[in-house]
Amino acid sequence: MGCVFGKESLVEERREEVREEKVDVGGGGGEVENVKEGGEEKRVRHGGERRRRSSKANPRLSNPSNNVHGEQVAAGWPSWLSKVAGEAINGLVPRRADTFEKLDKIGQGTYSNVYKARDTLTGKIVALKKVRFDNLEPESVKFMAREILILRRLDHPNVVKLEGLVTSRMSCSLYLVFEYMAHDLAGLATNPAIKFTEPQVKCYMHQLFSGLEHCHNRHVLHRDIKGSNLLIDNDGILKIADFGLASFFDPDHKHPMTSRVVTLWYRPPELLLGATEYGVGVDLWSAGCILAELLAGKPIMPGRTEVEQLHKIFKLCGSPSEEYWKKSKLPHATIFKPQQSYKRCIVETFKNFPPSSLPLIETLLAIDPDERLTATAALHSEFFITKPYACDPSSLPKYPPSKEMDAKLRDEEARRLRAAGRSNADGVKKSRPRERVGRGLPGPDANAELQANIDRRRLITHANAKSKSEKFPPPHQDGALGYPLGSSQHMDPMFDPPDVPFSSTNLSLPKTNIHTWSGPLIDPGSVGAPRRKKKHGRRDEQCDIGQIKP
Repeated sequence: MGCVFGKESLVEERREEVREEKVDVGGGGGEVENVKEGGEEKRVRHGGERRRRSSKANPRLSNPSNNVHGEQVAAGWPSWLSKVAGEAINGLVPRRADTFEKLDKIGQGTYSNVYKARDTLTGKIVALKKVRFDNLEPESVKFMAREILILRRLDHPNVVKLEGLVTSRMSCSLYLVFEYMAHDLAGLATNPAIKFTEPQVKCYMHQLFSGLEHCHNRHVLHRDIKGSNLLIDNDGILKIADFGLASFFDPDHKHPMTSRVVTLWYRPPELLLGATEYGVGVDLWSAGCILAELLAGKPIMPGRTEVEQLHKIFKLCGSPSEEYWKKSKLPHATIFKPQQSYKRCIVETFKNFPPSSLPLIETLLAIDPDERLTATAALHSEFFITKPYACDPSSLPKYPPSKEMDAKLRDEEARRLRAAGRSNADGVKKSRPRERVGRGLPGPDANAELQANIDRRRLITHANAKSKSEKFPPPHQDGALGYPLGSSQHMDPMFDPPDVPFSSTNLSLPKTNIHTWSGPLIDPGSVGAPRRKKKHGRRDEQCDIGQIKP
C-alpha cells in the first residue's frame, strides 16, 4: 500500500485520525461553540463535515477492523489468516497442533489431505483435514475461508459438522477438525463383498436428500456430490462432507459461477456445456447418478473426457430439445450439439430397477435443470412411500472400515501383483487379459482426460502461455467462463467412443490409466509438470502436527 499512498500521505492521514479522536462527537456531529460573524453570534459545529467525510469505509481497515484483528491474533490466530479470513474465524479459538496425534492418512485431494487422528485431551478419534495454500496467496486463503463460513452456516444430522480449527500464530498450515467417519459410500459400493438391498439404498438416499434439502434451504450448493464425499459412521448415519467446492447462491438473483465443478461422472450436462448460472439442479443430477449407481452396482455414465461424458448423457437421457437450446444459450452449445438425435431410454435401460425408483430417476436426470425439481420433492416421491420402506440406519450391517482410498489401494495392489506375475513369466508371451471388476469403480478425477489430449493441450499452452491463471482458472474464481483453449472440449464433436453395454455384469477398464481417486478438481496444466525441488534447512510449517504414528 505504500506505493499507492506514500509515506507522507500515511502520516498525514494518521494525524487527521488523531485530530478527529480529540473532537467530541456526543451529538453525532463534532464540537459546538459560539462565534461572531458579521456582528452576529452564531452556533457553529466544528469537525462535523470532516467526520462525515471520514465515515466512508477505509479499504485498508476492512475485514477485520484493527481491534478485531488484534483480538484474533492475541487469541492465537495467524496474522495472515485473520487479515484475509477474519469473518470466517470470528468467535472461534484455535486448537494447538500438539493436542492431536496423527494415526493414519485416510484421504487425499488436490487442495487437502485428510488424516485419522486422536485428540490427546479427550481421547476422541477425529478426522483432520489439512488445507494447502498457494504460498498464502489471499485468493487461496479466501477460497478456504468460504468453506469454513459454509460449514458454520450448516447444522444438520446429515451434514458433516466442523468441530474446530487447528493452527497457531507462527503456523503456515491450517487443519479443520471433523468427527471421524469410518466409511464413505464409494468405499462400500466398490467393495465386491457388499451388495445393497432396496431398503438400504432407500435409507442412504433419504439421508442424502435430507442433507441436500438443508443445504439448499440455507442457500448452499455443494457442487461435488459423489460417493467419496458421502461419509457413513458405524451407526449407519450418512453425512455430506467436503464443501471445498461449495458456494453460496441466491435463487432470486443468480450470479456467474464457474462451470468447472462436480466430478466428471456426476457432472450435469449444463456444466459440461459451459453454464455459469445454475442452481440446485447440479446437486440433484449428481444425486440421481448416485441413486442409479447404487441400484445398478456400478457407475452408470463413466466417461473419460468431457466429450465422452456428454455423449453418454445424450445416449441415455436423450438429446436436448430445440426449445432447450434456444432457452439456455449455453456457451458450448454450437460445439457439442449432437449431429444425430437420441431418444431418451432411461426406463428401458433400467428396466430391472424397482418400478418406484424410475419416476424419481427420470426427474433427477432431466436434461433441463428446471425439471429436476427440489430435494424436498424427492423426499416426497413415490420411491420413499412404496414398500419395502427405507430401513432404519441402526439396522444397517456393521462393515469394516472402507473408504474410496481403500479401493484405490486394492486396485494398485492388484495391478502390482499382475505386473509382477508378467515379469516372472519364463519368456512365455501371454496376451494381456482385460482387467474387469464385478462392482462399481471409484470415480476418476473431476477433470480426467485422455493422455493424448493432455499432451496436445500442453503443446498449445507451452506456445501461448502467459500466466497460470490464463491456462487454468482456479476454482475459487467463480465467474470463470468455460474451458481453456486446447482442453478436451475442443475435440472433434463427432467423436463416438465405444460404449460398455449396461446389461453387462462386468465393466471394462480403459487401456489408459484411470485415476481411482475422485477428489477435487485438478489443474490439467500441471499434469506431468516437473516438481520443484524443496529447499532444505527450513521448515515450511512451524507448529505443525507430527508424523503419523505407527
